[in-house]
Amino acid sequence: MNQQARGLGRGLSALLGDAPAVAAGSAEGVREIDVAAIKPNPLQPRRIFSEDSLAELAESIGARGVLQPILVRPSAEAGQYEIVAGERRWRAAQRAQLHRIPAIVRSFDEAGTAEVALIENVQRADLGPLEEADAYAALVERFGHKPEDVGKLVGKSRSHIANLLRLRDLPESVRTHLDAGTLSMGHARAIASAPDPELLAEEIVKRGLSVRQAEALARRAKPGAGSDIARGSARLAAAARDADLVALERQLGDLLGLKVSIQHAAGAGQVAVHFSSLDQLDLICQRLSGEPI
Repeated sequence: MNQQARGLGRGLSALLGDAPAVAAGSAEGVREIDVAAIKPNPLQPRRIFSEDSLAELAESIGARGVLQPILVRPSAEAGQYEIVAGERRWRAAQRAQLHRIPAIVRSFDEAGTAEVALIENVQRADLGPLEEADAYAALVERFGHKPEDVGKLVGKSRSHIANLLRLRDLPESVRTHLDAGTLSMGHARAIASAPDPELLAEEIVKRGLSVRQAEALARRAKPGAGSDIARGSARLAAAARDADLVALERQLGDLLGLKVSIQHAAGAGQVAVHFSSLDQLDLICQRLSGEPI
């Protein structure tokens, strides 16, 4: 794994802080760059940019400027730069009619660029399920990372990575619902192994079913449903608990990318988030506080 990737689990601030000091005359460092000299990153994980969100950000930038520099790398074309992280700010700056914006220049290779772009979006919780899955798949297929290594990069569990990668095998119509937000990752995961996920997806959207209801619908759609009572000890144990709590555990687990356990009795209880590294603890703290770690 290259040098840039080693700090990814600790967040972008740690990654940039680990970079060596910029020497005088170096091509790297923080500077004001012409907006026209910057081009998007073809490996940007996010494909969908909310128009309302961009308009709001453009209004803020127009009033206050770009408060946080974007991250770029030098392009092969002299005087040009490619975005590594911060494409939303760059797009919003264009809308605000800014001619120059602050940028941190770093020399990343393609793998490092893909990794940093992914971690920046994942840490900000900006990616949809399929965008996140496609970004993970690119690291696995294009740059040779193992799924467990990808989990370490982004501070998420191996099972979460595997669940997301399976979403890429869904039919196109189901993927369209995921991109549009009419289906959640929990919905998609519930119907992924069903005989006709497209039919179930349309039923879920039409009826506005919850994830728990989608799971029940998918179970009924499987061949032999209702006749096989030997579902295994794990499923029987889950069935004995409140189904709403089990569904909530899965939904919170999807949000954090980590295992979540909920205990509840007599109107009180506790929520436990399981982590296996300090990188994952950093991610939990960031999601709870809304601030970078």
